[in-house]
Amino acid sequence: MKKENTTLRAFRQYSGYNPKYFPLCLLQTIFKNASFFFSLWMTAKIVDALYEGMEKRELYLLVAAALAGILLIRSVAAILDRQVETALEVLENHEAEAFYRKALGLDYDKIENPDIRQIRRKIDENKHINEYGVIRMRTMLLLMMDSLVNLAFSAVLFTEMFSLMAAAPFQWLSLILLAALIASVAGGFLSGLRGNRIWSTYLNDVSAMFLKENRISQGYKVSGMDNRIYRQQPIINELYQKSAMEHKKAMLTGFGIRFYFLEAPSAVFSWITTGLSYLIICLYCTLGAFPVGSVIKYVGYLRKLTESIQILLDTLGWIQENEKFLRDYLAFFDLENDMYQGSLAVEKRSDKKFLISFRNVSFRYAGCDDFALEDISLDLRSGERLAVVGMNGSGKTTFVKLLCRLYDPTEGEIVMNDFNIRKYDYRQYLDIFSVVFQDYNLLAVPLGNNVSCAAAWDQGKAEQLLQEVGFGERYREMPKGLKTPVYKEFDTDGVDLSGGEAQKVALARALYRDTPFIILDEPTAALDPIAEAEIYAKFDEIVGDKTAIYISHRLSSCQLCDRILVFHEGRIVQSGTHQELLADETGKYYELWHAQAQYYA
Repeated sequence: MKKENTTLRAFRQYSGYNPKYFPLCLLQTIFKNASFFFSLWMTAKIVDALYEGMEKRELYLLVAAALAGILLIRSVAAILDRQVETALEVLENHEAEAFYRKALGLDYDKIENPDIRQIRRKIDENKHINEYGVIRMRTMLLLMMDSLVNLAFSAVLFTEMFSLMAAAPFQWLSLILLAALIASVAGGFLSGLRGNRIWSTYLNDVSAMFLKENRISQGYKVSGMDNRIYRQQPIINELYQKSAMEHKKAMLTGFGIRFYFLEAPSAVFSWITTGLSYLIICLYCTLGAFPVGSVIKYVGYLRKLTESIQILLDTLGWIQENEKFLRDYLAFFDLENDMYQGSLAVEKRSDKKFLISFRNVSFRYAGCDDFALEDISLDLRSGERLAVVGMNGSGKTTFVKLLCRLYDPTEGEIVMNDFNIRKYDYRQYLDIFSVVFQDYNLLAVPLGNNVSCAAAWDQGKAEQLLQEVGFGERYREMPKGLKTPVYKEFDTDGVDLSGGEAQKVALARALYRDTPFIILDEPTAALDPIAEAEIYAKFDEIVGDKTAIYISHRLSSCQLCDRILVFHEGRIVQSGTHQELLADETGKYYELWHAQAQYYA
């Protein structure tokens, strides 16, 4: 099966975001060019009328007809301009939606894969910095469209002009003019081919410079607070200036000079061809083959003809050059999920008895040689309170990601109720977990939607949970209650929440879902000690008969748990109650506990 052309495939996908856009662009192009050719044609008519001494009344009618025609054509073009702008907005919105849907539909391990994230980043950088990829494709297609419409209009005048030349003396002059036109186009095409090769090499270098400058602004956060406090702006300015000097050097010493020497002969030849056109057409006018107004009409048309052919040929070269950027664009949408989705239904149990076991589970992230978790074996007892503690990088969050099946184990297996969790329907399996991750997000939608994660909400349930997690006082200050927009991105009446307030809403969201498992990854990191103590005091009551797992660096919370797992360097090094683990003075938990306790003694 023959592989589809990259540009054609990208065009089919891109135009599919709004099939009306390119047909509207074609209509717009037809009317815009019709205005030019109609003006040229009517101007020639008016000059002929003046030269022939037409009566004033007829001359005024001719001028009025010209103005009316131009007004009508431009009015239609103006209406189409607005339609094209609207169609483009729709297209770009649908394209953005397609990116979001693709990202949200990918396996989570692909979202975190640095190579895949790099593809997405390259697409954005090429689009916004250099306007390559689909932006360049769209621009080139519109230029091609414009050139083809011009050629279609020019074909009428071309036929008219050369038929008149053929009937006049000195017919060989028409062949000279035709040869000059062909030579001008061919010369421009050849210089364009060489220019494109030079331009391509230059762009590879300069694109890297632009991307470097963009990454400087992102990586160093040039508007950040640190830069102001530590006066780091001179360092960042130096990096920018160095990159800018590299750009100027490339322009002045390499690309710029070579490109100038390629463009100069083509431009000179174009001027010679234009001058020759004037000379030959004026000669035919003196011979009576053309009316005097034809000097304006035919010379204007010939310039438009050669420009259109040249642009068309150049555009074909640029389309070819742009294909490598389109391949990145398509590569993102070509990503396929490989995580097995399962088909076994998750049993709906009113008693929430789901027994999950890790059996010799090890996991290694893509591109890493070392295991993030190694040989983990444990049983999660239904209804228990389990604390997971350890130093940064010990594997705590990775453990939760495996439990929730955001990743599959590299080795070993995870079993729920005697079946490997891979066999369960993926969506149904996820539905038994409520999680508050460290990097949780609230949406810029009403508070009720944030708590329920749905279009509607149970008002009594949502308000009760907000009260239980300590958000009650802040909630009573909101005149719109659960309809209050969170953040101001889409509504000026929205409210900005502090880190602690947002974390309480995230806790309420996890509890609202009412799942058998609730997992809290640093659930009180943004809370003050009083608010933290209040939540922990109510924790058993809030969680009820659910299985609760929470990761925390504040070990005071561990005293409320039935069991504590101590992770270190990807392994479980201790397991037991708070008192049992404290009794082992050589253990990791004892070390962590006393490292914190000394500051409270």
